[in-house]
This record gives sequence, C-alpha cells and structure tokens, in this order.
Amino acid sequence: MGSVSRPQRRAILTGGLVASAAVITGCSSKTGGDSAGKATAVGAPAAPSPAASAPPTTPRAAYARLLEGNERWVNGSLQRPNQGIGRRQSVAEEQDPYSVIVSCIDSRVPPEMVFDTGLGDLFVIRTGGQVVAPVVTGSVEYGPVTSGSPLILVLGHQRCGAVKAAYKALKERKPLPGNLQSIVETLRPAYEAISKEKHADPVDAMIRGHAQQTAADLRRSANLAPLVRKGDLAVVSAYYSLDTGKVEVLSGAPSA
Repeated sequence: MGSVSRPQRRAILTGGLVASAAVITGCSSKTGGDSAGKATAVGAPAAPSPAASAPPTTPRAAYARLLEGNERWVNGSLQRPNQGIGRRQSVAEEQDPYSVIVSCIDSRVPPEMVFDTGLGDLFVIRTGGQVVAPVVTGSVEYGPVTSGSPLILVLGHQRCGAVKAAYKALKERKPLPGNLQSIVETLRPAYEAISKEKHADPVDAMIRGHAQQTAADLRRSANLAPLVRKGDLAVVSAYYSLDTGKVEVLSGAPSA
C-alpha cells in the first residue's frame, strides 16, 4: 500500500488503534509536505494549478476538491494535476491522499479520471458493485486511520452490471456461480429495501440504495465512527452517470 503520513490532527487516537495502524503500515511519515511545490517534468505548468495544491485537511475541503475535479471532467476542462515526473518522484517515499473512493470495478468508472486527480491524491478501493466485506472495510479504514484522510466517498454508478445481475438472481431465486454469489448476498439488503416499493427502474434504485446503505454502514464502523462524531471524517454516498460523467451526491455531504 505504500507509506502514508500521520498528520497531527490524527495524533490522538486510541492506543490500540494506533498500534494496529503501525503494524499495518510498517512505513514512514511524509518528510516535507511540499510535494505540490517540487520541480515538475518538462512541459508541465510552471506553477501548480489550484487542483495540484496542498491536499485538503477537512471533510468539507476534500469534498469540494473532488466535486471541482468532477466538474472539470464533465466539462472537458481537465487539469490533470499531480501526474508529471516530478509528482511521481515526490510521492515515491510517502503519500498523503485526501480521500478514499469506494467504487465499482467497471472499466468506465475510473475514480482518478472522474475526479481529475493524480498520483498520491486518492486511496481507491474497487470491487464488483462496490460491495464491502470485512477485508474491504479494513482497506477503507486504512486511509482515515493511518494518514487522516478526511473523506470517504462510496460511488455507485449508472447501469452497474453487478447490481443488475444480483437483482435478477435475487428476483428469480437463481444463485450465481462460485464466488459471484457472495456479491449477490452483500447486495441483498439493497434489493430487499427497494422491493418494498414500486420503481420505474428498480435496478437503478437498487444501485442508489446500495451506495447509501454502504456509506451508512461505514459511518458505524468501530474505527470510523469516532472520527465521524468528531467531525474529522465524512462518509458520502454518490452516484455516477455514465451518460454525462456527473457525480450526484446522495447522502452525507459535509456541511462545515
């Protein structure tokens, strides 16, 4: 996973949690914090763009940074920050990502592009239908616990094949083969929730509902809940449109 920073704002955590994080990382902390200002490759902008400035340190600022990047993606005005040789070199020893993105494996939904980010900006966890099991939860917790990433964003997306397959399997009571059924079972709560009402597009409703349920479950995680209560972490659910490239926030947007 690579080394991560341990910001002062995360210095006070329970002893057991800090000890666990130390075992997991086995890494060093960032040395300078000035990666955005280091020399960049030939052809890169002389001065860093706003998108390539120091990483945001609050949930609200991280949330705003992501949405600004998505707006550039939608409009085709990409800045492609933090993607040059200089950035690669500056994060080779350490990283300080400002957000964790939990998204689907779908090839049409690459978070780094959707939010117009670069190297060292995001922790990205991708699973079929963005399902979260215990080992995945550990990966999600890694950023907030070890480096103080202030935002987690659970990103569902339009026409998700995993959710569509799970919906069909559950409705017809025909299990999918092998380990694919484990994805179906993780999606069952979302299926049961949307089955209680009529929906013009039940699969789309299930995609949205699953993203919101996943975010709610993460907010209750034993390691994340204290950070959420203190206001150091926000867990947001969102929906990505394949047609427009737009990210629609569903729940959990930080207000301050």
